[in-house]
Amino acid sequence: MTVSAEAYLAVVTETIGRVAADQRENVARAADLIAASLRADGVVHAFGTGHSEALAMEVAGRAGGLVPTNRIALRDLVLHGGEPADVLGPKLEREPAVAHRLYELAPVRPQDVFVLASNSGVNGAMVEFAAIVKERGHGLVAITSAQHSARMTSRHPSGRKLADFADVVLDNGAPYGDATLPLPGGGAVGAVSSITAALLAQQIVAEVVVRLLAAGERPPVYLSANIAGGDEHNAGLEARYAGRIRRGA
Repeated sequence: MTVSAEAYLAVVTETIGRVAADQRENVARAADLIAASLRADGVVHAFGTGHSEALAMEVAGRAGGLVPTNRIALRDLVLHGGEPADVLGPKLEREPAVAHRLYELAPVRPQDVFVLASNSGVNGAMVEFAAIVKERGHGLVAITSAQHSARMTSRHPSGRKLADFADVVLDNGAPYGDATLPLPGGGAVGAVSSITAALLAQQIVAEVVVRLLAAGERPPVYLSANIAGGDEHNAGLEARYAGRIRRGA
């Protein structure tokens, strides 16, 4: 396989089609879980580390997305927990103990639901966070790479992985290592997990909205802040969830 923009587009197009087809049922199940939470006045909490944080940003606080959403990030330890900035680092996501503090800092209520994203599904903080979510009785949707996770050993003391805790598991279709175009001397370029995770997130949102409409409810959906009336529309909806959804760094 050659390395080029066209080759990458071909791989992405094929992967998107495969993920959309293979995950249709799981998207519907995830939407059922989230819609039930929202109808019970719940909030969707999204958490990802590394490049999987892009999934959390796709779920929480963007135009066309659901308003009752909250993004959890490792930097919450600094922004909301008072930790020094130097606590943050590339290996923090491997520390299980971090998960307890992140959950404590989040504005969580019992009816809330969680969407957790990790391509490998094996890092200690994410696996521990998933365990806490289920121990507290929340619904949990996991987005991960089935292929990559299957080839990894868990970095959590329990030996378990993110997918082991989830009520619904969505496979993002990424290969082991995420990148798709092999290089002659080894390695590869052209990662796909962020693209397919975004696809799955947007499909879930669309299906949640369908369910709310079918129940006779007006979906709480953001307008772009960069169109006329967007700020006013969004502020009115966000007021319903004051103190429960964070928008910021």
